[in-house]
Amino acid sequence: MKFELLSTDAGSKARAGSITTDHGKIETPIFMPVGTVATVKGVHQRELKEDINPDIILGNTYHLYLRPQTEILRKAGGLHKFMNWDRNILTDSGGYQVYSLSARRKIKEEGVKFKSHIDGSYHTFTPENVMEIQRTIGADIIMAFDECTPYPCDYNYAKRSMHMTHRWLDRCINHLEKTPEIYDYKQTLFPIVQGSTYKDLRKQSAEYIANAGAEGNAIGGLSVGEPADEMYAMTEVVTAILPEDKPRYLMGVGTPINILENIALGVDMFDCVMPTRNGRNGMLFTSHGTINIKNKKWADDFSPIDPEGVSFVDSEYSKAYVRHLFTVNEMLGRQIASIHNLSFYLWLTREARKHILAGDFTQWKDKMVKQMDKRL
Repeated sequence: MKFELLSTDAGSKARAGSITTDHGKIETPIFMPVGTVATVKGVHQRELKEDINPDIILGNTYHLYLRPQTEILRKAGGLHKFMNWDRNILTDSGGYQVYSLSARRKIKEEGVKFKSHIDGSYHTFTPENVMEIQRTIGADIIMAFDECTPYPCDYNYAKRSMHMTHRWLDRCINHLEKTPEIYDYKQTLFPIVQGSTYKDLRKQSAEYIANAGAEGNAIGGLSVGEPADEMYAMTEVVTAILPEDKPRYLMGVGTPINILENIALGVDMFDCVMPTRNGRNGMLFTSHGTINIKNKKWADDFSPIDPEGVSFVDSEYSKAYVRHLFTVNEMLGRQIASIHNLSFYLWLTREARKHILAGDFTQWKDKMVKQMDKRL
């Protein structure tokens, strides 16, 4: 993997760059649609590629391990071939899913024993076998196994968890060196900074992760319920320490405003289920604010979903029609909303990149944050 830093914004820490892997170029800052179980929910790969057009998407180690199972993925020739996606893929390590299964898992130094949410069967994730699973899935960028702490979190728990995440990272790196790639392209490991919302722990963790010398780094354990100001404060601490010549990925974030504010703090990569999950519930994000398409006010509004939108759905369907689809529980409504939201998120990060390169990112960002902070 190669990262090139092309431009930084004079008024903030925002950066424009490019990541090159064996599956192509990723222009940063970038939003990565979440394809948890080998699909971005409700969206065909053709729409994903031709209309939404991301350089990279996500897969989820926990879910893919359980279904379709790694043996099927190996037989298919890896996740790219299985889902017919020839661009970049990043897989998370399952640490977040383990965190969200709090009633179904036991965390020890060796790893995590958990109960499948599907059939209650028991499984164990360790730093070693998670590296092997991600080798088999075959993503271009793979994540170190970590523990994602909840919010709020006791200081001593956060400290113990952070140190264990660091020890797990060392085990991931050691095991990866002994585990060759299965397919004919390179995979890159990103370690994850933890430390909850404690500044001194975040600083310690960022220093440890920076010293690991990986080709890219991630910031985890944020966007788990803490106020946005705390998220920004922790991101700022971490980006001041992580090396400038490596991409920085803020995991699981967030709203369009969160994304712009974190770009301003020096983050390059984002992912979140919000555009698809909220879209399926009738929430549409636009550059002028958020629309709840289920509201009666849209019942006879025959204007396009988003006259400024970049996706085909924005001009082909009216607000009244999409509201009707939600009212009658027609799945097409949820698909249209998902395509619109994903296209908007990609448009937003690409506009951010243009403004960083043009040198007026901060003014544009401040204007956009104000515009988007409205309910239409």
